[in-house]
Amino acid sequence: MFDDSDRPLEPGASSRPQGEPEASPAQAQGAPEASPAQARFRACRWHAEADDQQYCSNRDVLPYAGKGGFDPEAWCPDCTLYKLRRTPKKRPRPEEDDYPY
Repeated sequence: MFDDSDRPLEPGASSRPQGEPEASPAQAQGAPEASPAQARFRACRWHAEADDQQYCSNRDVLPYAGKGGFDPEAWCPDCTLYKLRRTPKKRPRPEEDDYPY
């Protein structure tokens, strides 16, 4: 009989209907999830960014795709040039810092 739609929410109450799962922070902001091609492109050593544009800096891809028209969906799923970006491992220092010159 009474409509409670204009009544303010009580502290601790959720505004979503019961039974609906909570959205992740990325989904709550409306950001779409990255496709496998985009994830692979971001992990590739040829991934480059300049002037707010992401592109492949490989010398075989850049002349064809350019910087402004690069599309990871077209290039990255089965890229033969894909190289995983690795951080260099720190080498252990020798016990003695004396180098025989």
